[in-house]
Amino acid sequence: MTLFHGTNVDFETIDLTKSKPNKDFGRGFYLSTDEEQAREMAQSKVDLYEFGEPIVQEYEFDDTMMAQLNVKRFNSYSEEWAEFILMNRNNPCNNSVHDYDIVIGPIANDRVGVQLWRYETKSIDLPTLVRNLQYMKGMTIQYYFGTEQAIKLLKRL
Repeated sequence: MTLFHGTNVDFETIDLTKSKPNKDFGRGFYLSTDEEQAREMAQSKVDLYEFGEPIVQEYEFDDTMMAQLNVKRFNSYSEEWAEFILMNRNNPCNNSVHDYDIVIGPIANDRVGVQLWRYETKSIDLPTLVRNLQYMKGMTIQYYFGTEQAIKLLKRL
């Protein structure tokens, strides 16, 4: 399978220590099967940091190797997914709150973030959050690689 990573600075070696904390699935390396989504992420990093240029890196991943790893998959928005996202985003320390090598599931983009905020501020309950998310269009799946063991299975093209 081919996966794409959007960045504002090209690099050869994936360094998990440079990953930002409090992301959807925790501190890790994020990719997508959707090249356009990776391109949009690259541009948003350029806009945010006012530095670099949009770069889309391409990786090959033999997904049959997932059998050797601890993998969590969310096929759609669910209460479990929402709780997992919030657990990672609200993690007060640098240590991971889970032990998965790879996590696959929907991206919590800005539109989703608004719904998560509404839940966190108790404007809506968890079932309403999930129902609202399920009616949104344009769900994009992200791939999180959070351990060196998982990173070693990515081959840059």
